[in-house]
Amino acid sequence: MSKKAIIIGSGIAGLASSVRLAAKGFEVEVFEANSYPGGKLSEIQLGAYRFDAGPSLFTLPEQVEELFRLAGKDSKDHFEYQKLDIACHYFWEDGKQIKAFADINQFAEEVETKLGEPASHVRKALKNSAFIYENLSPLFMHRSLHQFSTWTNAQALKSYLKMGKLGIFSTMNQANETLFENPKMVQLFNRYATYNGSDPYQTPATLNIIPHLEFNRGAYFPKKGMHDITQSIYKLAKSMGVQFHFNSKVEEIIVVKGKAVGIIVSGKEKQADLVINNMDMVNAYKSLLKKQKQPKRLLNQPKSSSALIFYWGVKKEFKQLGLHNILFSENYKAEFEHIFEKGSIYQDPTVYINITSVCKPDDAPEGSMNWFTMINVPNNQGQDWDQLIQVAKKNIISKVNRVLQTDIESLIEVEEILDPRTIESKTSSAQGALYGNSSNNKFAAFLRHANYSSFIKNLYFCGGSVHPGGGIPLSLLSAKIMIGFIK
Repeated sequence: MSKKAIIIGSGIAGLASSVRLAAKGFEVEVFEANSYPGGKLSEIQLGAYRFDAGPSLFTLPEQVEELFRLAGKDSKDHFEYQKLDIACHYFWEDGKQIKAFADINQFAEEVETKLGEPASHVRKALKNSAFIYENLSPLFMHRSLHQFSTWTNAQALKSYLKMGKLGIFSTMNQANETLFENPKMVQLFNRYATYNGSDPYQTPATLNIIPHLEFNRGAYFPKKGMHDITQSIYKLAKSMGVQFHFNSKVEEIIVVKGKAVGIIVSGKEKQADLVINNMDMVNAYKSLLKKQKQPKRLLNQPKSSSALIFYWGVKKEFKQLGLHNILFSENYKAEFEHIFEKGSIYQDPTVYINITSVCKPDDAPEGSMNWFTMINVPNNQGQDWDQLIQVAKKNIISKVNRVLQTDIESLIEVEEILDPRTIESKTSSAQGALYGNSSNNKFAAFLRHANYSSFIKNLYFCGGSVHPGGGIPLSLLSAKIMIGFIK
């Protein structure tokens, strides 16, 4: 008889885990508190406007393709995507604008022409990012940091000899200030700290690994929208016999004599040979494992930043905007001080605008655009969010009007808001933090929960709050690493 696995949560890592387990011959059941799969990777429909609700950048598509291969299927028959020619459009208050072309030489020339930053500096920065990736990704992204063998294999020994060049001993901002002359380029490359909810003035320069994914490896867009990542993997899992139970909030992980043997859901026990938790690690211990030993050091780590998102249906097309757009703050350091030190929102926040209708026209009516308008904000610490949101909205609108020379408020015909409180309630993310624990110190990678329990047999963990971290690629990799421990 096949072994039975229960997965708690159908976030992207939970979905990937279900496919991988089914491919290994397990009988798999997934229990999800919401009425839909995907966790943060969901969608919103407001009248004639469709929005991808959460993650908006797609890199390392091979992580999705691999799931289809495991099922003996060709991903091209089920999931299509395109490479972006322009990764992002950048705007500053003084009128400067640049396009981050996918072609590195074209991007370097654009930067030299528009900002006066030598093209060679851009090439050097991206070469440095590739160097970090080549030396650290085999350790931090593809293996467990909690296994002795990770630190004694040949790849690890080679990396030790290059530690001084991997950014471990400086901050991201310090490294970028040595790479670039123009503060605008420092700011642009500092932005990558936000990809895992961190502060570029605190987080180690090893996070300069991220631009490699966006530029050297490429940024992509699923032809049916980001939500199609969820839908494609969900349909794949169902085709492999995985059973999904929605509106089914798990109440407890059953542990008997130090071994996970099932769950309690709707007051009933469900037995299993192993249990996988895709729920935020902190909330899982506080609710599902409250009778068990608590990893207090991990639970008490500072959390990553969160987000405030306005989903706006805008009845006008802005030709200068692309899929990804950034309107930068005048004082980036002050913005992060407000997020991580003051627990508040800076008066001049950096505004990110994601517009999928640029690539997928049916996401908005003709002549209109669907704006996913986001700023980075602190996680939920009991602030007066109603007041903060009211002020932030005015500041965002004012900034958009200044930079784009428009009156955006008169063009908004539908709106929905997502803030740290609703992120927490909809996705069970502790304090509404998007990426679990923050990465604002050089030891942060070691302060993420392992992909297995050290104290409870047959209990495993995946998702953005555990190793190797949040975001689509890392969440998918967390499932892959975790499966390696399951016999």
